[in-house]
Amino acid sequence: KILYIIFGPTLLFLIIIPSVSSFTQWSPKIHTSAVSELHLFGGGGGSTKIPSSSNERDSIAITAIKAAISKPKTPNYGLIECEFPPLTALNKLGDGSLRSAKEVDNANLKFVSTLVSSISPFGLGPKVWILISRSASSGLERSAKKSKIGTPYSLRDGEPSVAAKDICVFVSPSARTDYTLAQELAEQCKAVVLVNSFAKDPKSVPARATMAYYLKPLTYNSQVVGHLTRIYPGSWKTIDFVSKKVLLSKDDSQILVKGTNTPDLRESGRLVQKSVDERAIKERQQRR
Repeated sequence: KILYIIFGPTLLFLIIIPSVSSFTQWSPKIHTSAVSELHLFGGGGGSTKIPSSSNERDSIAITAIKAAISKPKTPNYGLIECEFPPLTALNKLGDGSLRSAKEVDNANLKFVSTLVSSISPFGLGPKVWILISRSASSGLERSAKKSKIGTPYSLRDGEPSVAAKDICVFVSPSARTDYTLAQELAEQCKAVVLVNSFAKDPKSVPARATMAYYLKPLTYNSQVVGHLTRIYPGSWKTIDFVSKKVLLSKDDSQILVKGTNTPDLRESGRLVQKSVDERAIKERQQRR
């Protein structure tokens, strides 16, 4: 049996009782009562780069998304995902407050605006639709329409009439109808980019989609101790937060849960936990 506890679109913690299913995502032990503040960025150096700021993250993510649009994993199927914590203060994600929810919406929209400007600078590239879910807040819809970037479109008004060369950027899809529409549009236009999807299930995004950018902080004892990241067309890498050492490198066939576009986090979680424990043992031995 598995009990899922969802804190937000980019943090998924699990309590496992007592067996693990094929779709289980592993997460290191969390003691939420001890959490004061978790931050996404920090540290530096190492051969594999974890972004040190939101601007750097956006630049890396946009480069990967454009590579996926140009040459997706599955030829002629431009359903593309990117997932990362939109806020640097991780404990704000899904804390239930209206203020934090607005911050998440604003951060997602800011990234989308930067992405659209890069794909179609000054509107001189392909037509880019900014799709807003029917279940999105009215504030997000208003902000998107005021941004004057791309072609904002609320799905409350029905389905968009896209052309073959158009690109759709979907801001935080969350309903089953959002994912169904995204798959349909991916067959009709150049690409559909899902930005920070929420409330996905195993059928939301098929395995033939392309994960362009992925950044997942891995926590242990209420601290960020590593990351699982993917920068398309590169491999998936598990990285130790302190040493920046790559603990594991895998391709899609080795890490994605069968039939989905979702990575299995269990091995990555075990590796960063082991790295922390080994470092603690070594430090204790040195102090003797």
